[in-house]
Amino acid sequence: MADAGSGQGELDFACLADRVAGVDEAGRGPLAGPVVAAAVILDPDRPLAGLADSKTLTEKRRSTLAGQIREQALAWALGRAEVEEIDRINILQASLLAMQRAVAALAVAPELALIDGNRCPELPCASQAVIKGDSRVEAISAASILAKVARDAEMIALDALYPGYGLASHKGYGSKAHLAALETLGVTPIHRRSYAPVRRLIEQGRGPGG
Repeated sequence: MADAGSGQGELDFACLADRVAGVDEAGRGPLAGPVVAAAVILDPDRPLAGLADSKTLTEKRRSTLAGQIREQALAWALGRAEVEEIDRINILQASLLAMQRAVAALAVAPELALIDGNRCPELPCASQAVIKGDSRVEAISAASILAKVARDAEMIALDALYPGYGLASHKGYGSKAHLAALETLGVTPIHRRSYAPVRRLIEQGRGPGG
């Protein structure tokens, strides 16, 4: 099996299994909202052009590709871990849990799962971590796109429920505007209490009901 962490050249896992799932997550860094993972098994008979790390694509291009992935992939699914789970088990474990849930939700069982990063969740199939996989393996790129598009849409919806924080703009990340809004408006139930800027405000009595 190829060395996922070597970073040498392009990776080709097509020969390793008939059904290879790419798995990635979005939302490890934000101060608010869930972490969302996606798992995608691409159809070799219906190739998709332009797959890349979701962070390198424009919002419009991500949206277009997400629609194509959902239509043309052999299987795709989303998984998530909620704010309460992130605070309880930490963001790394919550990310792995979201990935587990995404793979479990696939309508087609994969023979191999390629995971973006350096850690694999426990899965019923073979798995391998691929460092910078979202830019090196097309199936992981596809998963990164689906995860980000889904999470961004959710943060836009949450912006209507929690106005004033700018969630539709920064998607929950700790921007200056978000930090300033937290100082002014306080912490909401969708903020991650285990993250330092949020925890500090809660300790000052600025949490929900504080």
